[in-house]
Amino acid sequence: MPSYVAFLRAVNVSGRFVKMAELRAALEAAGFTEVATYIQSGNVFLRTPLRSARAVSVELSRVLGQWAGFDVRAIVRTPTELRSAVEAVDGVPPLLEAGAKRYVALADAEVPADAAAELDAWDRPGERARALGSHVLAELTIPFHRSSLTNARIERITGRTTTWRDLTVVRALDERWGA
Repeated sequence: MPSYVAFLRAVNVSGRFVKMAELRAALEAAGFTEVATYIQSGNVFLRTPLRSARAVSVELSRVLGQWAGFDVRAIVRTPTELRSAVEAVDGVPPLLEAGAKRYVALADAEVPADAAAELDAWDRPGERARALGSHVLAELTIPFHRSSLTNARIERITGRTTTWRDLTVVRALDERWGA
């Protein structure tokens, strides 16, 4: 049975709280198997007979929306796609000086070429970005909460639903669930 890694958007922030143990139980009750989570930010591993990341995303969003009582968008990758994302990010030389923090905004589809060009040209103090297929590398030397390169801005630029993760978390997920 195929396995997938889901990145849930905007859970456990702004009053949209879910307990991971309850989330796992809800997904298992809906027919997903081997459900596992990593930290509280909505990183989920699961198996399902569904055969595409898009189909899994739609079903997860439906199930979790009904269960949680609010819209839960799921950005889904196969273990191979997760590994490829980490490799793509690792292939980008530093965009800023040493000590910059790296984040990945995972998108629900390929970033359009015009949006990729706008992100690649992003040049604000302490902020740089690179579009890498269906995700965006963001590098910051300023505190995350002070950045103007927010998830909302990336969504406006790309026209895609995205969710951010610290690269350290994405690496940990790849070590656990990547292929």
